[in-house]
Amino acid sequence: MEDSKKNIKKILSDIIEIARKENASDVHLSEGRNPMLRINGVLVPITSFPEINKKDMEEFIFQLLSPDSRSEFMSKKEIDFSKEISGVRLRGNCFFQQGFVSVVLRLVQEKIKNLEELKLPEILEVFARKKQGFFLVVGPTGHGKSTTLASILNIINENRNAHILTIEDPIEFVHKQKKSIIDQREIKIDTKDFPTALRSMFRQDIDVVMLGEMRGLETIKTAVTAAETGHLVLSTLHTNSASQTIDRIIDSFPAEQQKQIRNQLSGSLIGIFSQRLIKSVSGGRIPAYELLINNSAVSNLIREGRIAEIDSFIETSYEQGMISFNRSLAELVRKGEITVEDAYVYSPKTKSLERML
Repeated sequence: MEDSKKNIKKILSDIIEIARKENASDVHLSEGRNPMLRINGVLVPITSFPEINKKDMEEFIFQLLSPDSRSEFMSKKEIDFSKEISGVRLRGNCFFQQGFVSVVLRLVQEKIKNLEELKLPEILEVFARKKQGFFLVVGPTGHGKSTTLASILNIINENRNAHILTIEDPIEFVHKQKKSIIDQREIKIDTKDFPTALRSMFRQDIDVVMLGEMRGLETIKTAVTAAETGHLVLSTLHTNSASQTIDRIIDSFPAEQQKQIRNQLSGSLIGIFSQRLIKSVSGGRIPAYELLINNSAVSNLIREGRIAEIDSFIETSYEQGMISFNRSLAELVRKGEITVEDAYVYSPKTKSLERML
């Protein structure tokens, strides 16, 4: 039995090493399939490894989860966790599907890349210099939201004498203290949950707080309050655009509270950055993005509930620093970074994109 565990530990280590060398973003482990890697957005099997059987999956779980986490997993049927294997930091999720156990492991890059390396706009540095307000990075899972936030946090860490707090489930990028004090709290290990950790921050002399994800009404409510009371709050949401993000936040509140949250958001929001990673002509993936900057006109639209007008406003506000998703796509096409076909696939308004091309 002990030899079996040692063998599965080596297999797991070998899979992670292959994933690292292939620059994969994720590893998928499921009974009845070969280990799979997601490389540049495409799932690819590791055919040098046999199909995974039930015993393999049991031992993978044994290697990946602590005894307490294994117990919680069996009880709740799913669990988030973090792990380091062969020097590679992983963010993982175990879950059941059709009665079988599956695991997805996200490889977290050790080096925190700067905006230029990530091919993101320099204007994002402006938000790192803000003393207070609410800034969101949004987009689908696996499109670089956490990486972008880590880069912005790193700018603050390198340039400001601030107290930074991250609240994550689980911790992804590990930040080393530079100019700032940086404390990182992991849900269930360092704190009970997001609302509890957020409430506690008001007595921890925090300047900047990064929430790994906006989860639930109480978390959103407390985050907005924190942004109103002298804190810079950074977070993510699984939404597709700035306007959809604002709608999602407002709609999460009961009808009788929506006017109040519109008023709060109109004053506390500083910007929303939406991004997608698109297959690059030269290999790998490259970001296309939308940037909403909250100014007096945007603030009025939010306060008056005219959220549907925000998309058009972004398109006509390039000189004020805003970037529409179509403009970003068109620029990538002109530079030869992505194909016209992919630009149309990702475009929210193809007729508008056609005019730009």
